[in-house]
Amino acid sequence: MKTVLLSGGSGKRLWPLSNDLRSKQFLPLLKREDGANESMVQRVWRQLAQAGLAGDSYIATSRSQVEVLQSQLGAAVPIIVEPERRDTFPAIALAAVYLYSVVGVSLHEVVTVMPVDPYVDDSFYASIRKLEEAIQETDAELALIGVVPDQPSENFGYIVPHESRNAEHKYQQVNKFKEKPPREEAAALIEQGALWNCGVFAFRLDRIINLLISLNLPISYDEMVKQYRKLPKNSFDYEVVENLNRMVVTPYQGIWRDLGTWNSLTDEMEDSVIGKGIVTDDCKDTHLINELDIPITVMGLSGIVVAASPDGILVSEKSVSSRIKDVNGSQDQRPMFEERRWGSYRVVDYVKYEDGREVLTKRICIAEGKNLSYQYHTRRSEVWTITSGRGELILDGKHRELLPGDVVLVPAGMMHSVRAVTNLEMIEVQSGQELVEEDIVRLCMSWEDILQYVQHIG
Repeated sequence: MKTVLLSGGSGKRLWPLSNDLRSKQFLPLLKREDGANESMVQRVWRQLAQAGLAGDSYIATSRSQVEVLQSQLGAAVPIIVEPERRDTFPAIALAAVYLYSVVGVSLHEVVTVMPVDPYVDDSFYASIRKLEEAIQETDAELALIGVVPDQPSENFGYIVPHESRNAEHKYQQVNKFKEKPPREEAAALIEQGALWNCGVFAFRLDRIINLLISLNLPISYDEMVKQYRKLPKNSFDYEVVENLNRMVVTPYQGIWRDLGTWNSLTDEMEDSVIGKGIVTDDCKDTHLINELDIPITVMGLSGIVVAASPDGILVSEKSVSSRIKDVNGSQDQRPMFEERRWGSYRVVDYVKYEDGREVLTKRICIAEGKNLSYQYHTRRSEVWTITSGRGELILDGKHRELLPGDVVLVPAGMMHSVRAVTNLEMIEVQSGQELVEEDIVRLCMSWEDILQYVQHIG
């Protein structure tokens, strides 16, 4: 069995910590057993490894999330990159073609698809293995996991089986689906044995490959990437599930949470304060998450979440915190923090002058042993001031050491790269007519390749 994890999301419901480049699954707010913090995607990948499933797992995502995934899971994590953001059907179709034409997976292999960020206990992964059994032991075209509800909820879709879940059947035939019904209807569905739809399902690989052939779409990965824009921008449910007749569901009775709002996420956080700050003892069920370098104090407030990052500050009652997606829907602000494969950066200041010139100041942290690509910019120049750590600089083919206090001028068009010998921090001041992350021409990625490239052109 192969497992494909879908990693997407716009990051609006957990603003200001999440943004278009840093979705909820990457926020390091959960606690591991050893006391260290981890993100949702790190937790899921760790659980997959413990269940013996990570070796056959892949992550399907957009280009914008590749570097943060590599930063949090390692450079070797298998990633299937979408050429552009579309919907779940194109993403799953691309993953299926990748498994078939690149990895060489048999058409009879079972493929399980799941979100990258469910909050579940370890027993959930035993249910994932049951999906493979369900496909192999029945004539089902699709097998799903259904979570036994602990209460009626308007926030989840429901899988309604033909028979009550109390029936002694290993798998249950699916009768219908109901998407986020009102609470009263949800309660009635639960009485009929309905299960929460947690978005985890399995199929034989040939199910999707044959569908793509029937739609006259390519089953070669390279060709699929070229024609990706031609795929219907629809959900997998609409393009596939609604056209199937034989589906089964296996019930899962255990912890399952969708930590998509501040209300639900703080329920699973062990610490009431993360970052600089104080929540006084007279506060009840109040959480402070602070990514800024200035302290925040919360006094005498209950049922409150305070979240602060370079992108902004949120103070909200937890019960209404999900409204932030609608309140901030019209804001068009560049993300002020980004995690990359080599470390992270934070925007400290940004100014646009009347003559159109822009000046952007960043604090950049490069992790020990990591390096920037060998690159140049066409529309901006940069000035670096090294503040801590030791590093190596290659500037226009010349190699030298970097130490605290060093200042480096990088004119537009000049090739450059930095490697951190120890954890390296520097202040970068960009100036130009248009300061965008896309203004990067990358020549080499790894330090070894960079050294060879410089030696070759030298």
